[in-house]
Parts: sequence; C-alpha cells; structure tokens
Amino acid sequence: MNIIGIIRESRSDDRRTPLAPSHIKELLNEYASLKIIVQPSNHRCYQDQEYEAQGAFINEDLSECDLVLGVKEIEPSLLLNSKSYMFFSHTSKIQPDNSAAAQGTPGMDKKELLHEILQKNITLIDYENIRDNLSRRYFGFGRFAGIVGCYNSLNLYLETIGKEPMPRAYQLDSYEKLKENISHQDFKDAKIIVTGDGRVAKGTLELLEFSNINQITANEFKTNNYSTAVFCNLPTSGYVKHKEDRKFDLQHFIKFPDMYVSILNDYLPHTTMLISSHYWDPKSPRLFEKQNIKNYEKLKVIGDITCDINGSIPTTSRASTIIDPYYYIDRITHKEIDKNINSLSIMAIDNLPSELPKDSSKEFGDGIVKEAMPFLIKEDDGRIKKATITKNGKFCSSYEFLINYLNT
Repeated sequence: MNIIGIIRESRSDDRRTPLAPSHIKELLNEYASLKIIVQPSNHRCYQDQEYEAQGAFINEDLSECDLVLGVKEIEPSLLLNSKSYMFFSHTSKIQPDNSAAAQGTPGMDKKELLHEILQKNITLIDYENIRDNLSRRYFGFGRFAGIVGCYNSLNLYLETIGKEPMPRAYQLDSYEKLKENISHQDFKDAKIIVTGDGRVAKGTLELLEFSNINQITANEFKTNNYSTAVFCNLPTSGYVKHKEDRKFDLQHFIKFPDMYVSILNDYLPHTTMLISSHYWDPKSPRLFEKQNIKNYEKLKVIGDITCDINGSIPTTSRASTIIDPYYYIDRITHKEIDKNINSLSIMAIDNLPSELPKDSSKEFGDGIVKEAMPFLIKEDDGRIKKATITKNGKFCSSYEFLINYLNT
C-alpha cells in the first residue's frame, strides 16, 4: 500500500483523526515510497496546513489511495469502489443471533453500510479487531473515553448536588486542565463505584487519582459510612460471579459470559454514583435491572462510558451528545423526564474522546504507526488478516455470520 488517505469524518461533532500531523512526518521518514493524502476539513482538530507542512497532500479526491483511514463509520455514499478502508465499523459486537446490532453511531444503518461495502468490493479492516494472540487490542480510544467520561460524570454529580459545574472538557481542550479542575473540587460524601479493568477503566481511575476522592476496598464500600468522597473499583471478578459459585476465571467468563450473573446489587444500595467503564459482551449479564432502581435510593448519577444501548446499563436508552450530555429518567416509570429532585441523572455520550481530540488522536495514531502500518505496508503477521471483515465482495470466514444479519 503506497498511497494512504485520511477521510474527513462524517460527524460534525467528531474532531478526531486517525493520524496527527506528527505521524505523517514519522511515516514518510520510515517509508520512502509512501504518499499520504488528507481530505480537507473545517472541523478536524488539526488544520489542513499542519498536515501539509509535514509532507501530506491536501485533496478532496481520494480515488488514487490504496488504503483510506477514518475513525467512525463512513457514510456509505462516500465509499469508493475497490478500495481498502480501516475504521471502527461497530459490527464486531453483532452476534449470530443479531444481538447488539444497534451499537455504533446513532442514525448509521449498519446494514446499509455493509451492503454498500460488499457491493463496492471494498476490503474492510476494523480497528476493533486488530489484536494480539490473547485477544488484547493493540490500540484504541478507550483511555480517553475513560478520562473524559469520568470528568463528565463528576461534573454531572456536582450539578446534581447543587454545586457549580466545572467547564466542559471540550471547552478546556486540555487533559492537564481537566486534572487541575478536579483537584480543586469537593464532592462531599460521594460514594462511587467504577466497574471494569480494561483501557476505559484505567482511564477513569487515572483521572480519579487527581481528585480529592479516596479509593477504598469493596468490603469497606459495603460496610463503612464515610463523610468524605470515596470510590471503589470493581474489576470483572468484582461485579459478576459464576451461576454455580465456582471460582472466577476471566478466560472462562470471556468464552461463556452467559454462565455468570451480576452481583452489583450488593453495592448499588450504598452507591451515589456509578461509572460504568467495563467492556460488555451481549451475552453477559446486565449489571442490574430497571425494576431494581427503586431500591437504590442514594444513587444520583450513572455515567455510562460503555454506552451500549439497552445493554449492561438498562437505563441507557439512547446516547447523549457532547453538546447535550445528560438526560434524566423517572425511577418508577423509567421514562425520560425533565430534571427534578428525584430523577436519576444519566451521562451516556458515545464519542467521549472527541472532547479531547488532539490528545486522543495523538495516542491513537501512535498505535497505528507502531502496531498497524508495518503490517499493512510490509508483511502481515496475521493481525490485519484477522481484523479484515470483507474482501472481494464477500465476508471473510470469521465474519460470515453477518450474512444472516443482512438477510433479516
């Protein structure tokens, strides 16, 4: 692949890019025959001139590219025939029974997208599936999803307890300023649960280190009453258990998630804010059921960073947006309502890293340069092949179950 293109993101609220200008210079220095074309954009976090200064060509026309890079799903009408594309298609969670087919960008019809990809003979490579032999992702935006999602959740909590909220992350446009802001806040007697142990959870916990919120153990969370703000991180083994009370084994859970049940109900009666930072498989148990919300009288805020619609957090009925980040639900009817003293406050933005687009794009691009480009331009060690969903107008063998999804 000698000519690589960077598409202009379709979503006007997504200012991210798969490669920053610094990555252009790095790649051109490494691969002498490489040419990089960047589609012009008025809302990308980096200016067109910054790319041009590092050796990229600015051009609306990407037709000469061998590979086109994007971040989120690309509008089907913009796809070019017989090209290779690499972006988050949000098809990985679709199961043979078509569950989780609703995930991804709101308003994006994945059936239409996949139909167009097949019809146009496109090779689709999905970032989500570029993994090592232990199924660990090589790169992603998860860390910054955790960082920004945690910040937004804390901000919503301040609002809920009647305090002045902090400036939004996208207004600050700096991770350093986020850290500085939360270091000066008093979250009173907040009791926070953070679920997860992956990239997103690590980002959430990373930001909490700069707050005045102390970490405590799971047992302390359930048994002690604190007058100051505290949080507890529950890894996967902390919020689910085997149905037959067998010893928890992560690999077994990954293979057989339907054999586990949630134990978060042991914590939620004591919780004032839940920050959902875990990865969810559609066959995994929900963390709680809607009918149980009435028992969680102290719970004020749910920050659902995972944002799986009708997924592990059943109160997430829709994604919120960067401009309109919160919504509120009635604890009895579970319907969306205007904010009141008894409503449950929800943060469920589906493109959180876009609030810190430069920071998150730089980290993401670092991964592409190191863990994808050598195997695209030189020799693949198998990771690109495994991440390829379609080729030659057909689904690759590992993704043939998507034929059923298209036909339903």
